[in-house]
Formats: sequence, structure tokens, C-alpha cells
Amino acid sequence: MTTLDLNNIQSIFKKRLSGSHKGNHGHALIIAGGKAKMGAAIIAAKSALRAGAGLVTVNIPKKERLAVFSSVPEAMIEFREENNNWEKYNAFAIGPGLGTDKPAEKKIEFVIENVKQPIVFDADTLNFLAKKQNWLKKLPPKSILTPHEKEFDRLFGIHFSAEKRQQKAIEKATELNCIIVLKSHKTFITDGKQSFQNTTGNSGLAKGGSGDALTGMITAFLAQGYEPVNAANIGVYLHGLAADITLETQSEESMLITDVIENLGKAFQKIRLKKGN
Repeated sequence: MTTLDLNNIQSIFKKRLSGSHKGNHGHALIIAGGKAKMGAAIIAAKSALRAGAGLVTVNIPKKERLAVFSSVPEAMIEFREENNNWEKYNAFAIGPGLGTDKPAEKKIEFVIENVKQPIVFDADTLNFLAKKQNWLKKLPPKSILTPHEKEFDRLFGIHFSAEKRQQKAIEKATELNCIIVLKSHKTFITDGKQSFQNTTGNSGLAKGGSGDALTGMITAFLAQGYEPVNAANIGVYLHGLAADITLETQSEESMLITDVIENLGKAFQKIRLKKGN
């Protein structure tokens, strides 16, 4: 297992070219949000933009559009009730705040059946996958699952130690040809062949919204052309690094995920400064 540290991240980090435009940095689609859960969609969209995606579109219920318009004006919107053209997107995520009703189930099934690129699965989507185990075998290659420990156990059975979860994650990542991001105080990432353990982050992340932000970040790195396992690694590391930087102005008790998102710029600067950029 490789310890995920600054040197590892610098080896995969892609410097943004001075002459680039938004089309060079990908277009991410985040399918998220629902009644009383639009905060998850907003957090995911904002973190994807802060993580460098050139364009971000959020797929949401039409009646909830004002929440996104007012909170993330940089994001675009498409409506969940309409037939959408998804050929223009090069990265996909589904789950934050999506809900657990029948329309959410149908949307997840549609995505799995029709999207051929790697997809980031989080939150409510993971609970559907736990119930619909046959869907797991249909995931696009190199898709990324981001369960916390309880979600992991719902997906793959009860485990009584971190070590046993990690071993099962390696087995399932190999079997399903996917990347598993097993979230904890030392997040574990594996594609079945390579495994990594993160070294950044603190207990201030133990609040609602943290996983939504991580989903947005990983999706942004996919949109920018990172290999899926590298997108997961840099997303996890920077998520934790921004949280560590946030401790300069907040405590672990007072920290909000919106504070962390606002400190992503400083996290990027730390990577670039070490490289002499």
C-alpha cells in the first residue's frame, strides 16, 4: 500500500496551461439534489468548479432551480424531468441528495445503462446499489464508488475492522473493475491493483456535506482528463489538505464544508509552490 502524500500528488498533478480555455478543462455533469436536499447539489457543484472543471452542469428537479441559480451562478442547469443530451459531458457523478424514491431509482438505472464513461457514485446511489446488487456488474469500467464505512458494509457485507474492509475493497475493485474510495479518518483508495492511504484531513470533515464536496472534486478531476484512480487520489488528498488549511481560521468543531471549499485555492498553491511553479 502506498502512502498518499505531497510527493505522490505532485507526480500526477497537471499544471494548468496559461493559454487554455474552459473547453480544455472538461464539462462535468452532476446529477444531484432533490426536495429538502438541494444543499448537496450546491456543494458538489461549487467544489467541482473550485477543483478546476471548465464547465459544470447540475441535473436537478425543475422546481428547485432557484437554489442553484442563486448559490452557484457559475454552474449551468438541466432539468431532471426532461430528456437530456449527455454527449457533451466527459465526466459524470450521481448521488448527493438524490433521494430514495422511485424516480431516483429510475434515474440511477438509466445512468448505469446509458453512460459508458466512468461515473462517480455517492450517497443515495450507493444505497440503491446495495439493494440492487446486479447493477454493480453493469457499472462502466473504472467507475468510482465513494462509500463511508457503513455504506461499504451495506454494499459488501458486515466487516469488523478497517483491515478487513480494505481487503474486501481490493477484492471488489478487482471483481467490478472499479475504484473504491473507502472514506474514513485515513481514507483508503484502491483499483484492485494499486492501493493508497491518505495522509491529510481532520475531524472537522466529520459533518454533513463533506462527501458531497469530495464527489464534486473527483468529478472535476475526471473532467480534466485524469485517470480515474488519479482523479480519486488527488481529490481525496486536496479535500483533506484544504480541511487542514481551514484549521488556520476555524476549529475542528466550527469548520463547515463551505470553509473547506473556499480554501481549495490555498491547497492548490501548496502543491504548485513545492514544484516551483
